[in-house]
Amino acid sequence: MHRSRSLLTSASAKLGALATTGAVALAITLATATGATATDSSFTFGLQASSAAISTCLPHAKGSVTITTGALNDIMKVTISGMPHNTGFDLFVIQTPGAPFGVSWYQTDIHASSTGTGTATVRGVFDSETFSVSPGGTTTFAPTHQYHLGLWFNSPKVPFNLGCEPGATSPIVTPFNGNQNAGIQVLNTAQFPVNAGPLSQVHR
Repeated sequence: MHRSRSLLTSASAKLGALATTGAVALAITLATATGATATDSSFTFGLQASSAAISTCLPHAKGSVTITTGALNDIMKVTISGMPHNTGFDLFVIQTPGAPFGVSWYQTDIHASSTGTGTATVRGVFDSETFSVSPGGTTTFAPTHQYHLGLWFNSPKVPFNLGCEPGATSPIVTPFNGNQNAGIQVLNTAQFPVNAGPLSQVHR
């Protein structure tokens, strides 16, 4: 009996070690692919240039996001840098990182200062449970998760004047601000898979 128990205990320990090793390997793979880091209560990841044109006209544009979980909701801190000085931007929680973006939720404004840097801190649900649903009314759609982030120029004139829209003869206007007359997207989370954006990695 003692011999059997010893064997079972040893087997259980080995299986546990294998499971832990697999989880660690998965976490390392994710971190390597996305540049994300995590602790028990927070998850940090980057925002990257949304297109080759943005990388050309704003070669240092980037952002960093840290989501800290709480018992009832989460705190998300977003920092941007390498931006045009004294310029406004609009942050959205979105279904997919690139066009046509899917279901999108206007989250906060971020202002880049005279140094081209800016930050905003917001509280809400920014984790694996983030979703929208419309059971009926003016439109109807099933529960739809939004796991990505996107940042847009508040003014369509800014990216046009910076040469971020090669070939365009006039500023491109998008609906991604409070007045639905924003510019193009500048940063997003496309380093994560379309159906597994960074918010899907956050759990309370």
